[in-house]
Amino acid sequence: MKWNSKSKPIFRSFILIVLFILIDSCLQPAGKVPLAVATNIQVEEQDILQIQQGYKDGKFTVKVLVQAYLERIEAIDKNGPGLNSIICINPDAIRIAEELDKELAAGKNHGPMFGIPVILKDNIDTHDKMPTTAGSRALKNSHPLKDSFIARRLREAGAVILGKANLSEWANFRGQLSTSGWSGVGGQTKNPYDLSRNPCGSSSGSAVAVAANLTMVAIGTETNGSIVCPSQTNDIVGIKPTVGLVSRSGVIPISFTQDTPGPMGRTVRDAAICLGAIVGVDSADEKTLASKGKFYTDYTRFLHKDGLKGKRIGLDKSALGINYKVDTLFNNAVAFLKAQGATIVPIGPIDDKKVEGYSTEIMFYEYKDGLNKYFRSLGPNAPVKNVGELIAFNISDSVELRYFNQKFLELAQLKEDLSSEKYKEVLAKMLRGSREEGIDRVMNAGDLDAIIAPTGGPAWKTDLINGDSFQIGTSSAAAQAGYPNITVPMGFVDELPVGISFFGRAWSEPILIEMAYAYENANNYRVAPKFHRSN
Repeated sequence: MKWNSKSKPIFRSFILIVLFILIDSCLQPAGKVPLAVATNIQVEEQDILQIQQGYKDGKFTVKVLVQAYLERIEAIDKNGPGLNSIICINPDAIRIAEELDKELAAGKNHGPMFGIPVILKDNIDTHDKMPTTAGSRALKNSHPLKDSFIARRLREAGAVILGKANLSEWANFRGQLSTSGWSGVGGQTKNPYDLSRNPCGSSSGSAVAVAANLTMVAIGTETNGSIVCPSQTNDIVGIKPTVGLVSRSGVIPISFTQDTPGPMGRTVRDAAICLGAIVGVDSADEKTLASKGKFYTDYTRFLHKDGLKGKRIGLDKSALGINYKVDTLFNNAVAFLKAQGATIVPIGPIDDKKVEGYSTEIMFYEYKDGLNKYFRSLGPNAPVKNVGELIAFNISDSVELRYFNQKFLELAQLKEDLSSEKYKEVLAKMLRGSREEGIDRVMNAGDLDAIIAPTGGPAWKTDLINGDSFQIGTSSAAAQAGYPNITVPMGFVDELPVGISFFGRAWSEPILIEMAYAYENANNYRVAPKFHRSN
């Protein structure tokens, strides 16, 4: 450029811009990534240890990481393949991240969950700008009066609650011919391995968000299968804890006897880290009183590569012979376990078939009682005050009963309260049949450390007319007993993932995590989804 008097203002402007850039770069902590390049950081298939190392090395800030996840949610969940796994974004996520960055700069770090993005299933209360809806339009503007125990624990650990996950409405216990992953508020969540197929429920959004790398970990809830089924269908790890290990206070309920929240992650280690952050005795949930002296704040101590050696494992055959493709993968898994030094012991039926009926009856009693108590917890401004009002709302709404009915709510409404002698009698039969005469009996007879089974079958085509098409499911024994169950990726049927379950006695999370980790570490069947759609 030829120099002249007119060039002076341009030159001065250029010098000022250069100085601004230099000053800004000096203000950036060494090695930090500016927010402008947030989308350039790697979030796909990262684990908690890698993120913590990134913070330690100054490769990125919490704010940059959170921004990257929010941008990925916008690109993949709301647009692109349109997974529809997130029902609500936390509008304070960036502000929270900024506060955590200040703590990091001051040398404070609360542990492995610090700065880790988490998604909560939208039946878990948060006292913030996000509603808690259970997917129901009746609660679309419902703001709980306080955090759930889980949300409080995660905040104390320094986790960033990114948002709420879509779910099967009312945790898939509203009516007949329901479709997993559909809610009146959130619509239909898609399976990222095949967009035409179902993600399974009811923690469907939680599983899809983890599988699609929209979060590091998520929290789901299970009454029977709602953590392990979506986990296996989306090629992730799900831990359904012993009932009482994790508090249910502030969680919209189905069954006081069977409900439990649990962590969902891409690896056993991530799920174990998250579990350690959310356990603890909670006076608001009497079931947790039994966990005193039985929980650990660090479950990573049980991650042993040789964790299968010397173990005696029961082989549950109840799901075999239904799908030969699943059988083949499971038989390969059994052969691997033997090669790792485990003794496989074939077992007979775990419990009497009547236990399933007892469990369903118990759920109707406890559903009514639990929902009515939850609605009261919302205070005088609760959108609905009881199950009767909820039933009436659904009848008057234009969306809620479009695809399936509310038969389960109606049956629950007819039940007596929990002082009923019939309720107490059925509850005693269910617990005895699933525990002393069920899992405990089988494990004592075989001197077993755990029981294994295929978690489920490949995902079915989503069908809003005919509802779900479950082919295989092995969650009931552990669910009815209130005992722990962990599912880990076992391989693929064509391009659809399936999992293997390790379950056992009450409070046996340490040994189940040990075995699940050893299996995962040697096989590593986890594969990121490609978001294709089959015909």
